[in-house]
Amino acid sequence: MVQSKTSTLGPSTAHAPDLDWTQVRETVRMMELAAAQINLAMRDGDDSIGALSNSFTSMIGNVNTISVALKKMGSDSDVDKIAQQTIEDNCDQVTEQMHSAIVAFQFYDRLSQQLAHVVHSLDSMGELIGDNNRLYNPFEWKGLQETIRARYSMQEEQEMFDALLNGASIDEALSICEEKIANRDASDDIELF
Repeated sequence: MVQSKTSTLGPSTAHAPDLDWTQVRETVRMMELAAAQINLAMRDGDDSIGALSNSFTSMIGNVNTISVALKKMGSDSDVDKIAQQTIEDNCDQVTEQMHSAIVAFQFYDRLSQQLAHVVHSLDSMGELIGDNNRLYNPFEWKGLQETIRARYSMQEEQEMFDALLNGASIDEALSICEEKIANRDASDDIELF
């Protein structure tokens, strides 16, 4: 989980402005608020997903135990054999469905990683904006952009970032990203990071 850094900006606020008040401080505070909200949502989601993942893993173990026990049972009649086969088939279906759910949890991990990138970007940009020695230095902004891009592990994120820096609108950049995702092979649906 990305930890947001505490602002080093002074006590002047829009609600209690003094001669030291600036829109830059207010911008940084609002960016810190957005980062904090994302962090809070991610923590809540992580707790829920962790509990669900543990439950599914436990259920898979239980279904496998039932299936093994069933195979060890003797069957004297055709009715028993049919019942055993029905139970085995259902155990297999439940196991397959649980594996699909676990794959869905991997997509949540991907979402969490993307949100962590947003938090990092907001924090880093807030630090740059809050530092008058760096704020007007194009090399600092270039360094920030390179640092942000380097954190992206998914090619689509990098391409969307590049499109935005090259002047594309948000809608155009999202369209490029969505097109790349749609064109991926089914075997590339999950990226490990």
